[in-house]
Formats: sequence, C-alpha cells, structure tokens
Amino acid sequence: MPFHRREAAIERFSVLTGLRSLVVPVFDTRATTRFAEVTLKNVAAATGLELTATNTVLACSTPEVAAMYAELGFPVAGVEAEVSPSPDRPWDVLLRLAAGDETWRDLAHPATVDIFHRYGLDRLVQAVVNDPVVGDEGGLTATRDYRSYAEAFAEAAHRKWTAVREHVRPGRIVDIGCGAGAVLELADREPALRESDLIGVEVARHLFEECVHKKAQGFFTNPNVFFYHRNVLGGAVFPPRSVDTTLTFALTHEIWSYGAQLDSVRRFVQAIYDHTVPGGVWINSDVCGPDGRDRPVLLDLCRTDGANPAAPRTDLAALPAARVAQHVRVLSTRARLDQFAVDFAFPTPYQPVPDRPGVVETTLGAAMDFLTRKDYPDNWLSETREQFCGLEYADWKALLADVGFEVEAASGPWRNDWIVTNRLDPVATLRTLDGAAMEWPVTHVLLVARRPVNS
Repeated sequence: MPFHRREAAIERFSVLTGLRSLVVPVFDTRATTRFAEVTLKNVAAATGLELTATNTVLACSTPEVAAMYAELGFPVAGVEAEVSPSPDRPWDVLLRLAAGDETWRDLAHPATVDIFHRYGLDRLVQAVVNDPVVGDEGGLTATRDYRSYAEAFAEAAHRKWTAVREHVRPGRIVDIGCGAGAVLELADREPALRESDLIGVEVARHLFEECVHKKAQGFFTNPNVFFYHRNVLGGAVFPPRSVDTTLTFALTHEIWSYGAQLDSVRRFVQAIYDHTVPGGVWINSDVCGPDGRDRPVLLDLCRTDGANPAAPRTDLAALPAARVAQHVRVLSTRARLDQFAVDFAFPTPYQPVPDRPGVVETTLGAAMDFLTRKDYPDNWLSETREQFCGLEYADWKALLADVGFEVEAASGPWRNDWIVTNRLDPVATLRTLDGAAMEWPVTHVLLVARRPVNS
C-alpha cells in the first residue's frame, strides 16, 4: 500500500481525534537486528527529533520489534498484545477485508475507512492478498536478486526493441512486466511515437519503484509516460478495447511458473485480448518449449568441469544466496542436473544410463529446462522456480486462436545460437534413444497476435 495513502489516513485520524502527529516513512530494508536503531536515525534525519527512552513510549504489538526497542531502554506499550483475550491485529482486519467480510469497517477507524473508500485501497488489498502470483514482499519470488535482474533486462533492451519495433501500433502502448522501464526508454526516443501514451505495468515492487525514480530523474522526454504497480491476473488494469499495442518480454513463462500453469496463462491472454482495440496487437517474446517436448532423449553431460558429490544437497532453500551460489558454481554439469532435480519446482524425469556415467535418459523438454537454467548459480533458487518449456509453439497457436487472436506470419519459434555455442555445445550432447546425434531445438518464441478488426 503506497506510503502517501497511509500517511493521509494517519493525518486524517489525527484531525478527527485531536491528536497531533508526525509521520515518517520507514523504508523497506532487509531483516536486521538493528531495525530499531535504523528507525530512530531515520526519524532524526527526517524531523530533527532525537527519540530517547525518557521522551518516548513505543506502542507496538509485534514481540520481535518491541524487544529491539526494549533492549535500548524504551518503555513499551504492547497495545493488542496486552489485552486478553487478544483482539484482531491490523493484519487480521486486512484479511477480513480481503475475504469480503464487511465487518472490517467496524474494527477500523473512520479515517481509515474513508481513505480506503476514496482511493480504492480496499480493492487493492483484495487484489494483492488473493493474488495467485504475487508474494508477500510484492514480487514474484523472495529469492530473486532484482538488481542483477534489472541490469540484465537493460542490456537486452536494444535487441528486444529492434525485434518488435516494426509491429508496434502507435496509440496507447503498454509494456506489461516492464522491469525497470528499459524498453519504454527506447520507445520514448522514437519520433513516430511522440503522440503515443507509453505505459509500464510492473508487479514487482522493487522494479516499479525504480521506474518511478527514473521518470522523476528525467529519463523520459514524452510527458505521456506512466507506470502502474499492478498484476494483470489480479483484475482488469485497462478498460476494454483501450490498448493499441501490448508488449510482454520474458513474462509469460513466469505467469505459467508462479501461477496455475495453463489456467493462469489463459487468464492472462484473455485479459490482454479484452483490453486490446480491434485491430490492435499483442507482441510476446519469451522462452519456448521444444517441439515434441515429451519425446524421450539421451543427454550426455560433462563430468570433468566440476565436482561430482555422491548426492545432491537437500537444504539449499535454508541457506543464504551466496552459499547457494558457491555450492552450485563448483558442481560439474552432470552434478548440477542432480541438484536441479532436487530444487526444480516441476518434475524432472531422468534416469542414469548404466555404465555411462555422464548420460541420462530424459524428455526433450526436461533436458532443455535444465540446460537453459544451469548457468545461473547467483539466482539458483529463483531460476529453479521457473519452467521455460511448459508450452511449445503449437500450444501457443492453439491458445491464441481459442481466445480469439489471429497469429500473424511474423510469429514463430527460434533458437538462440549464442546459448548453443557458449552454454550447450561445450558441456552437453543431445541424442535419440538409438544414439543418433540431434540438433539443439528451439529456445524462444516471438508471437505477434492481432485482435480481428471486426471483433
């Protein structure tokens, strides 16, 4: 919930109750035992007030937070924690709201009810709490390094924009899953799009905040650049038939992975179709499963490029990211498959071939899911949450046609040969079950889907 809305509710509460207040934002930080000290310094920097144990009482019902202030000598009023039986906490009230229980209004102060009603915060809470994709921290996964993620997207922005530019229809242009806004920066420089609205939609809070920061710093010259912190799966973001071009890059596989696979992707495609104007276009660039992804194959993996422990670890989820990366980085390619099978959120069917230590029998899709993920030790736990090969090109064509889109001739699967040359060929070989060498399959797809003019 945006800070300025929460501040407005507190200030209105102050007016209605006659209690003066000073509101200071506490910025999100990683968990730290010095949270109390950091907050006190933040208050001093924002207001000039030095809060001490002699001039301040802490009101807090969270035991872990209260203990930090108590250790500094502050007296603590436990509010809900001091009442028996314990009443609903603020989070419990929000859960009532999310569940559609109107009794939340009886437990919230009228100032809160007023602000929630005026700015639609009740709908926002319901969308976030009930969202099948977004996590508690406002992103897809708590293990992702968003700084490196944003840097990678920025580096690839020129390639992505070059691939789709000719298919973009001027007007209202929306980039869903816009990351830190790198592609929209390039669209902003296009003279032919000067009269267009450029809109970025980002579900991850960290990336959305970076977009807003960049706009404030003057990265965009078009005044019609806007950013929404939304998730399309949480409900309609745009009115029906209002968007001329929708762009999505490396997004649909995340919706598949963090949602309910095909059901979530179908809901997403339907939402895009609904907000697209007749004659408008959706351009989707993402990873793609190989044709015949369930086909059994032999995968020969290198064992001499790293360590080969007797068994994979089963406790990586409990380790800091740096230790996870350190462990994965020293494994051989063959050993990484064993570790991948433990950590991957989806089944990885494979069977070692007797007397051939580096060879396994698996499916083509499972082989490519591993091979396209094995080189990301720094984001291992988030990468192993995502399935790249859930849909192949034939599945995409069928889904788009079923929703009502027309798939244009520019669409099609393709293979990233840089990955083949640098990531696959040096450490892996793909063969049929009878031992014949196989070409590496497609890895990506470009979809140009148009809503029929008469629809």
